[in-house]
Amino acid sequence: MRRLAEVTRNERLGAYVLLSVRDSSRPQPGQFFMLAAAERWGGGANERPYLPRAFSHARVNDDGTLDFLLEAVGPGTQRLAELQPGEGIWILGPLGIGFKPTERPPLLVGGGIGAAPLLALHDELPQETPVLLGFRSAAHAEAAAIFRTDPFLATDDGSVGHSGLVTELLMDRLDGVEVYACGPPPMLEAVRAICAERDIPAQLALESGMACGFGACFGCVVPTKNGYVRLCLDGPVLPAAELETALTPGAGH
Repeated sequence: MRRLAEVTRNERLGAYVLLSVRDSSRPQPGQFFMLAAAERWGGGANERPYLPRAFSHARVNDDGTLDFLLEAVGPGTQRLAELQPGEGIWILGPLGIGFKPTERPPLLVGGGIGAAPLLALHDELPQETPVLLGFRSAAHAEAAAIFRTDPFLATDDGSVGHSGLVTELLMDRLDGVEVYACGPPPMLEAVRAICAERDIPAQLALESGMACGFGACFGCVVPTKNGYVRLCLDGPVLPAAELETALTPGAGH
């Protein structure tokens, strides 16, 4: 049910914003919510209306709030990033299918804003579970501070941790694990290909354009080996073995 919630915190984390919202739901890691700024909804510059944006939650807090990690990359996300404590936010969720941990040792791999659902998953796993995160720069890598242990870091510009791609950190850590990954489509495709080559199971949280979040608009349809699925209903987390590619059409950054 769509509901009006209260923003309780807006904290800058380098290039990102950590937004806390008062809500009593208990989502599973990898599920998502549709978020829209309430008082800042519609209108604005050139009277352009904005659809809600899909975000996986980053953490369920003991005080009855949910954390969301976001980056202002356009006018819609900019409005969300500007929300201050006491302001309202429209929230719909939790939606979709999240990660399903198995008995194999987990290995978490994230890129950029994709660190968010991995944080929620890591909170439910043993704290020694390894986390590999890739970011564009040191400013983006500040998001790693929200984890309760220190992730292994890689940055595109070499400003923090390994200089290069996070998938380069993955290559030597695949023995006997199951990979849980979220990030931009090229990263997910690299993870899928690496795991397929080595016969390693993986669960990938994909992204695609969503307007509704509950299967009505068909904006998030992606191909699998068994036909097309709607990520909002059948995902966003899918087994990598079901995909020919993770480079989904229409996916964002």
